[in-house]
Amino acid sequence: MTEEPKTDVGEVAAVDAVEAPKTDLGESAAADGADLPSAIPPDEMARLTDGIVSALKTVYDPEIPVDIYELGLIYKVDIDDDRAVTIDMTLTTPNCPSAAELPGQVENAVGGVPGVREAKVNIVWDPPWDQSRMSDEARTSLDMG
Repeated sequence: MTEEPKTDVGEVAAVDAVEAPKTDLGESAAADGADLPSAIPPDEMARLTDGIVSALKTVYDPEIPVDIYELGLIYKVDIDDDRAVTIDMTLTTPNCPSAAELPGQVENAVGGVPGVREAKVNIVWDPPWDQSRMSDEARTSLDMG
């Protein structure tokens, strides 16, 4: 990872499976700034994290041939001690024609990860998405450098 993350990175972000540097993939206690240890064992947290990232990579913006994770649309993922997952994501524009369907697709994909009790998506607009949030993989896929 050559860039500095654009958001705070929780404890779980140290897991090698988290490839996109602009995503906060961590437990809620870490994201809240609390120093409370997770009730989820580290090996299970790593497995959940890998599964969630893999699930996010199965959801595509229908107008762009790149998954939403690599596009940088996922801003934060909190995994609570009870294994409920809350995801803050954005869309490429407020007028995105997929605004009605993408959050449900994300909830279904992440909710299907073994060990995840439930998944909830919050659409956020701050900070606004721009192309700088895309991973190198997304840039290559879109011939952007």
